Parts: sequence; structure tokens; C-alpha cells
Amino acid sequence: MEYPIDRVGPEDFKRKLENGELSDSLIIDVREPYEWEYYRWDELVLMPMNSIPERLGELPKDKPIYVVCAHGVRSANVSYYLKQQGFDQVVNVDGGMAALAALRGFQYD
Repeated sequence: MEYPIDRVGPEDFKRKLENGELSDSLIIDVREPYEWEYYRWDELVLMPMNSIPERLGELPKDKPIYVVCAHGVRSANVSYYLKQQGFDQVVNVDGGMAALAALRGFQYD
């Protein structure tokens, strides 16, 4: 069975966030705490990738979940996993925090 994931580019994500279009969505950051401390956006909720299986009960099945990591690889894997677990409204943020940081003038790495 295939579980295609939805994706959004960093520019569209930033625009939607700033326009309030994501106010009814959960945005999770699946990076590690040290990465979160280095650079983060306040609208995101830290939920490290390895904690996702035990925290599935905290995630809503009735609203969109946007998934962010450093470059878009871990978030794609988490998005795929969430789709397998029955979460239908999952969106991977392509390029991750590195791409998002660049939009705000921060050199992530």
C-alpha cells in the first residue's frame, strides 16, 4: 500500500503562517532539542522524531499537521509514518528549517 505525502515549499509555508492560514493546524518540529535551541520559530512545537511513536495520542487526526526538520528528510520520514498510522492531513515542509531560516535572513548551516 502506498502512502503519498503532501508537501509545501518553504516560501508557501512562510506565507501561509504569516497570513494566519495555519492557525488551525499543528506544526511540529521533529529535530533534536539541541537543534531547537540553535534556531527555531515560536509557532512550531518540538516533538523529536524518535518520540513520535509514543506521542501519537497527542496528535490530532481532525486537522492538518505540518512537519518540519532541519532539511526535509526526517520530516518526510515522519510524514510518511504518520500517514501509515492513519493521519490523513499531513504536510511535509520541503527544505526544512534551513530553507525557512534563509527566508528570514539566518544562515542555518
